[in-house]
Amino acid sequence: MNRTFRKALTLLSVYYAYMVEYRSELILWVLSGSLPIILMGVWIQAAQGGRFGLTPVGFARYFLAVFIVRQITTVWVIYEFEKEIVEGKLSSRLLQPLDPVWHHVASHVAERGSRMPFVLLLIVLFFVLYPQAFWVPSLGRLLLSALAVVLAFALRFAIQYTLAMFAFWTERAIALEDLWFVFYLFLSGFIAPLEVFPESVRAVVLWTPFPYLINFPANLLVGLPVDVSRGFLSLIGWMLVFLVVNRWLWRQGLKRYSGMGA
Repeated sequence: MNRTFRKALTLLSVYYAYMVEYRSELILWVLSGSLPIILMGVWIQAAQGGRFGLTPVGFARYFLAVFIVRQITTVWVIYEFEKEIVEGKLSSRLLQPLDPVWHHVASHVAERGSRMPFVLLLIVLFFVLYPQAFWVPSLGRLLLSALAVVLAFALRFAIQYTLAMFAFWTERAIALEDLWFVFYLFLSGFIAPLEVFPESVRAVVLWTPFPYLINFPANLLVGLPVDVSRGFLSLIGWMLVFLVVNRWLWRQGLKRYSGMGA
């Protein structure tokens, strides 16, 4: 156990040091995820007529929660993995007594730590400019939403890493992520809360993994009504599905990778 802990600590410290070398780039990454704040303005204006079930303040809080969830659950592993396959860099990783996935996990976790100061600064600025949206979630809601965000990140990572496995068969696995991202934008609650969807559409969408990546943890944080049991069971269930598919594709892909003489 101590040996595993030391390995994890070493990986995290190395990748954290690497991430903080690019502070200016980190600021750009944080700002690039501020689209929910822009959408908030659109929906606040739309909510003036009272047709969407949320007040302007409700929309403001929801999209701030979306911004926070997005900052923690952003994943880019498919871009790194495809590059490793195309350039043959995976070969050196396979020689190490460590599954290559842990390098990617460590880089993502370390990057979260390095971007958090900028995220907190933007949150403070948001409440300064829009103080009526300020709220303090209860301790129970805060803990549940934190757990949901962690599981949402794990699910998002599992999904994208599974899509990345197709880099063993094609040099454009990123195209699969681009296609997936279109559905992710519209069905996860990123563009609009699921509460504004027609009931029939929402009932179908809830059987997919998309709502649990953003809408579910955001609703928990804001305090909107949500089926907590279904949300957590869906997160865990979809994560297990993608982990099983991922491990199968990994084994099949390694056979092909070695067959190519890498």
